[in-house]
Amino acid sequence: MQDYGMFINGQWVHSPDRLEVLDPATEQPFATVPAATQEQVQHALQTAKTAQKSWGRLTGVERGRVLRKWADLVDQNRDHFARLLSREVGKPLKEAYGEVDFGNSWFRYYAEFDRRIEGDICAPDKPNEHLWIIPQPAGVAVGIIAWNFPLAVAIRKIAPALIAGCSLVLKPHEDTPVTALELMKLAADAGLPPGVCNVVTGTGETVGETLVRSPIADVISFTGSVPTGKRIASVAAENVTFVSLEMGGKAPFIVMDDCDVDAAVDTAIFSRFLNCGQICIANERTYVHRKVADQFIEKLVDRVKSMRVGNPLDDATQIGPKVNRVELDKVQRTVSEALAQGAQAVVGGDIVERTGSFAKGYWYQPTVLTGVRQDMAIMHQEIFGPVIPVMPFDDFEEGIAYANDSHYGLAAYLFTNDMNRIMRAVRDLEVGELYVNRGPGESIHGYHTGWKQSGIGGDDGKYGLEHYLRRKTVYIRYQ
Repeated sequence: MQDYGMFINGQWVHSPDRLEVLDPATEQPFATVPAATQEQVQHALQTAKTAQKSWGRLTGVERGRVLRKWADLVDQNRDHFARLLSREVGKPLKEAYGEVDFGNSWFRYYAEFDRRIEGDICAPDKPNEHLWIIPQPAGVAVGIIAWNFPLAVAIRKIAPALIAGCSLVLKPHEDTPVTALELMKLAADAGLPPGVCNVVTGTGETVGETLVRSPIADVISFTGSVPTGKRIASVAAENVTFVSLEMGGKAPFIVMDDCDVDAAVDTAIFSRFLNCGQICIANERTYVHRKVADQFIEKLVDRVKSMRVGNPLDDATQIGPKVNRVELDKVQRTVSEALAQGAQAVVGGDIVERTGSFAKGYWYQPTVLTGVRQDMAIMHQEIFGPVIPVMPFDDFEEGIAYANDSHYGLAAYLFTNDMNRIMRAVRDLEVGELYVNRGPGESIHGYHTGWKQSGIGGDDGKYGLEHYLRRKTVYIRYQ
């Protein structure tokens, strides 16, 4: 058991109230963190406001040097972070290493903007004048993140905010705060001045609410659920605070009759069962052209039956536990409702029997459902677990219509070798990300953004940097 403090103004700060952090494979606590008070959150915000002035006045080269050094330190502690992620989230160790490497790449990518944050010199309307449009730091940024990728998404918020010259107050999810706190242990050695990046821990009702209500916050970047994102947008509107919201997803996976079925099956499995299905861009509903549906389902079922659920630290494990009891119960409730409505579980369909090594923990069977209909709740509500509902369709237009029949619009997948279909899907699918003949995984220089209720704004690339900047227009007259 390790007792962590919050990281505020370069110091470790404690609180009388503590929250336990549980290992989802054993349900045993392995750490405690402070439950911050409103006063401590306000102190973190005020600290960030004070520190931002001097940080923002540094050159991009000076700020980039810190990010590069921080990335080097994460590399040196790669094994430590990977094992901690497996214990904190329950993801298989090989996936945890992937998260460490992918997350750390944001430090180095955004460090490259040390000389690339550029403005404009425009042609003036009047003689003897200059017209400049200058980028400047937005000020104090607030980052609020979900539990499924607690290290990678923490860096996803930290790196662009800091290279832009902002300071940051980060709130990790109360179930998975440890890796973000461990990341801050490296901050001083990376050369980060006190107060520039702060981590406060606790619940959304206290910590999150205080952060988004504060007039000190100049920009809020959120990754999490739709209800929480809507709440943040509503509260932030009182101070006209800019918000970037990356919320839920219900990604359709469309399989056409002209594709490589084996490749489609491989990708359907990877994009659904990675991180126990706890990914916002995961394959949440699979639509297969009727001509290849039987073949696809047979191959899919054979593969899923052989998947190994077990200890995340075991190299042979493919699926770990759900992150907590609430999430496990939600998956079970969603599947039970679909079965009651006529769906069939051809693989799995229940919580793993609580015996032996599964006597404790939040384990769910890898599941394939057939006999689903478009009007079922499971085709519209996020499952966020290791469950694939499969539904046949008759033609391309019907597949696109089913895919767009959702209030989410984060990601979609399409398997076809017909370029005309690909181009029509690019035009017609109502999503922020489209993966054609490949599985999930954003590029850090792309733009991770959602349509509809999947969010506004986004992360990554040059567009994900923009909301940490403000533009100042300057008119200069000279003699």
